[in-house]
Amino acid sequence: MVKNRYKIPVSFSLPRRIQRLSELSFNMWWVWNQDAQQLFRLIDKPLWDKLSHNPIAFLHQVDRALLNRTINDLYFLDRYDAVMKKFDQYLEAKNTWFTETYPQLEKEQIAYFSFEFGLHESLPVYAGGLGILAGDHLKTSSDLGLPLVGVGFIYKNGYFMQSISEDGWQETRNFYLNYSEVPIIPLTDEQGKPLAISIDLPGRSVFARIWQVNIGRNFLYLMDSDLDENSPNDRQLTSRLYSNDLDVRISQEILLGMGGVRVLRILGYKPTVWHMNEGHSAFLALERILEMIDRGKTFEEATEIVKKNNVFTTHTPVPAGNDQFPIWLIDKYFSQIWPKLNLSRDQFVDLGKQAQTWGETFVMPVLALKLSEHMNSVSELHGDVSRKMWNWLWPDRGENEVPITHITNGIHTGTWIARQTNLLFQKYLAPDWMDRADEPEIWENIERIPDFELWAVRKHLKRKLTVYCNEVARRKWQEGGFHPVQVVASGVLMEPYSLTIGFARRFATYKRANLILRDYERLLKLVTNERMPVQIIFSGKAHPADEPGKLIIQEIYRAVKDARMGGRLIFLEDYDMNVARLLVQGVDVWLNTPRRPNEASGTSGMKAALNGVLNFSVLDGWWREGYNGKNGWPIGDDTEYQDTNQQDEIDSRDLYETLENEIVPLYYQSRSADNLPNEWIARVKETIRSNAPKFSTRRMVKEYMNNLYAGAAENNVDK
Repeated sequence: MVKNRYKIPVSFSLPRRIQRLSELSFNMWWVWNQDAQQLFRLIDKPLWDKLSHNPIAFLHQVDRALLNRTINDLYFLDRYDAVMKKFDQYLEAKNTWFTETYPQLEKEQIAYFSFEFGLHESLPVYAGGLGILAGDHLKTSSDLGLPLVGVGFIYKNGYFMQSISEDGWQETRNFYLNYSEVPIIPLTDEQGKPLAISIDLPGRSVFARIWQVNIGRNFLYLMDSDLDENSPNDRQLTSRLYSNDLDVRISQEILLGMGGVRVLRILGYKPTVWHMNEGHSAFLALERILEMIDRGKTFEEATEIVKKNNVFTTHTPVPAGNDQFPIWLIDKYFSQIWPKLNLSRDQFVDLGKQAQTWGETFVMPVLALKLSEHMNSVSELHGDVSRKMWNWLWPDRGENEVPITHITNGIHTGTWIARQTNLLFQKYLAPDWMDRADEPEIWENIERIPDFELWAVRKHLKRKLTVYCNEVARRKWQEGGFHPVQVVASGVLMEPYSLTIGFARRFATYKRANLILRDYERLLKLVTNERMPVQIIFSGKAHPADEPGKLIIQEIYRAVKDARMGGRLIFLEDYDMNVARLLVQGVDVWLNTPRRPNEASGTSGMKAALNGVLNFSVLDGWWREGYNGKNGWPIGDDTEYQDTNQQDEIDSRDLYETLENEIVPLYYQSRSADNLPNEWIARVKETIRSNAPKFSTRRMVKEYMNNLYAGAAENNVDK
């Protein structure tokens, strides 16, 4: 296995005493270790913030005089030495959860394929929740010691950058990812040439070089087709996420699935478990079957072997979230493949064909489900929905017998916890609480935290969010070219002590971002109540081709611009992981309004709960499992509606009534003699106590290992 055939590509001009900052910056371990981030912040905080907390760009641009100053700063050097010691201990640790629990599997390998990976805002190769989950999965696998390797793409133009016009229309622009200023490492062969693989597409071969990202103890390999050997069109295959061009999309998915297997083979990996995070990578199963046929197996024999160690996670019941291709496109791209599989054209098409719901198409999740023995959804309710949705693939079984289990999503605690909250937990829970985040017992200590200390941290985080919004508005004003109303919309009038509600996510129509606008006058009264004002921060992107989603953004933005709202509605542009952290840490209430049961899981509310933000959400996805009557509020109930307009009307009425009668009064009126909202704080403690361990990726990844990976690992066909 080629684990050590790489070198850090940049030699920064660093003083010898702190030269290991270079090594640290090329391992994403710093993303979830706040002491490591503090090192860069201590050198030059304004530059660190300006560069999206990117240590590579930071070390390129920081003033040498500031670096020289650190070697005479004993406080900094003590911090530096402590961080590097912790870093070394982490990388060298032998006794991990995995090695202690599964010593017999220590030499096995888990491959994890995903179309996107959200690791940090400095490496923008993600679009939304699917990528963030994948990033958290990789980080936690490193923490637990799982021998897991990731496979995906490096996107030169990422997803897209968003700005909102004065009229509220989402405008998009590309950015260029400078590979020399992000924490990726180019892999080379023995001759020093870029290490690359190739796949055959109609009429040509496509080549992709391999980049490596160090994620704690593990690696992520990203493919890049921007090579001279490729045609101009093929060089763009990995340029951006989620193309609408079906030829591009199917080419990407062939490269991810079939090419991804070849990446691992050229690097010497022989995975025991092959995990497909959504259906985008399902063609990996075909590549593995072809490998088995080359060893002399029949298609039927190879299929049975390959299925046994394939794991497939389905994430959404919404048609747009399940990639599907017209049959003619399958003919175009696979006419050379099915003879190699010893299949007829119709037999091949049947591997992914469905005509039950969306017309006769080749559906990637269908292919993944047919070629996997281990399958899961991402919440308990989503499990019910998925078994019903895919029941037709098992016509001889009832819904409850469909072999799709559920593993509810979680979040990577170190990535999403606020620094001040972390310090508070270290003081009152345990110094090593983060390594035990999935143990419910440790969270019983939350009651030891004095109300005034917890409330002081909550106020600090809201002030931090307020300062950020003010700075965004200030930059707009200074840059010029903006209408004054756009500056106001960015949060220049945000108040640090008013009840603050956050709504931030992808602006798909089923998420109903505009539900709170349904009774406009009622909302206006809530927002402008002088004694108990409410402010709402919106953020999020609509896919560039999603016109209904963009119309919802426009509807919200026009409400934000309404002078009668007094600047208490805010829209933060260009939602990314940095904005997400500020919001899930800094608001008081996290609002989520999906049209049930379309939210497979959701994770933003979990991040909010970890930081003491109260959820106010439809009982869908994770919140149906998380809500216990004392740790937040529901919107609606478990009723299933056939009429979506009726569902929207009932849910919106419940939303307003809960805000008016419960949430707002509890925040403002239930105050103690020292002006503490003790009943509110009690709910804050309860939401942390009940949700933090349950929705940690430590629990989630352990369940993947115990319930899916371990079973798949028993069938290592490469031995």
